[in-house]
Amino acid sequence: MTGENSTAQPDRPFAHVDRTLEELIPRFLERRSADADTIESLVADGDFETIQSMGHSIKGSGGGYGFDPITDFGTEIETAARAADGPSVIVAARKMRTYIEVVEVVFVDE
Repeated sequence: MTGENSTAQPDRPFAHVDRTLEELIPRFLERRSADADTIESLVADGDFETIQSMGHSIKGSGGGYGFDPITDFGTEIETAARAADGPSVIVAARKMRTYIEVVEVVFVDE
């Protein structure tokens, strides 16, 4: 994760995030990464109801922080959980974790 003076690498996704959220972003991303781990554990337990609820929450939070792909991953998780499709839930959770690991955050004045 880098600041405003960096240049986004072409192979990395980037997110323009309102500077007023700068202090909140590291924790937000840590929590979504932890959610991915929890979701994988819940698939093993067959707890698709909780996964669906988590997916819904993730879907609602991503865009508000400037991370539209996280919203999309939340939608994928919620939809797959509704269908009790464990493999698709895991794929979506892992895509979210990978995105979080590589996204370059650029803070902007809104």
